[in-house]
This record gives sequence, structure tokens and C-alpha cells, in this order.
Amino acid sequence: MLKIALIGIVTVLVYIQLKQAKSEFGLYLSLAAGLLIFVYAYKQLEYIVETINEIQTLININEAYITILIKMIGIAYISEFSSAICKDAGCSMIGGQIEVFGKLSILAVSMPVVLSLLKLINEFFN
Repeated sequence: MLKIALIGIVTVLVYIQLKQAKSEFGLYLSLAAGLLIFVYAYKQLEYIVETINEIQTLININEAYITILIKMIGIAYISEFSSAICKDAGCSMIGGQIEVFGKLSILAVSMPVVLSLLKLINEFFN
């Protein structure tokens, strides 16, 4: 986490210096820092996926639910990342729309879990 925090702080400091000379470099700098942080985040995501798969073998969770969980994590990360880039570029409306679409996508991906839960509740009460 310390590396990521330092990357973020250094990026912001360089951005402040470049902002006065060439403001368009700020977007490129943000994108480069974001991609660098994504590389570190990808390593963390690999560990999370491995741990989730190990949990699945221990408590016998349906593999479809694990896949849905991983998709939801991916959608959340990608939508937040792309939204932040749009907002940094001054296009906050587009960034907001990406966030809304990301939330709707997470809801759509999670519908099979909601339906399974409702079926289970219905079977329990009938």
C-alpha cells in the first residue's frame, strides 16, 4: 500500500508542476499512474481469486456464485478507474454515466444470485 500511496502522491506533485506549463500532460500522467497502480492491483486480484477458490473447496459453494463475485469485483474496479480518468479530463458527466452503468452492470450480474435466494426463501416457507 505504501508503494501505491507514493505513486499517487508523486503523480499529484508532478501534475501540479506540469499543470502550469502544459495542462494536457496531466491526463496522460494520470493515465500512466492509473495503469501502474492497476498492475499492482492485478497482483492483489490474483491473490483474492486464489483465496476465493480455496474457500469454495472448503465450504462447497456453487462455482457460478464465485464467478459472479469475481465479475462484480472487476466491473466495480473498471468502472471506478475509467470514471476517475474521465473526471480528471474534465468530463464529469461522462464519468458519472460510467459509474451509473457500472452499478447497473453489477446489479444485472447479481440477478441470478438474487433469484436463487428468493427461490430458497420460497421453498423454505412452502
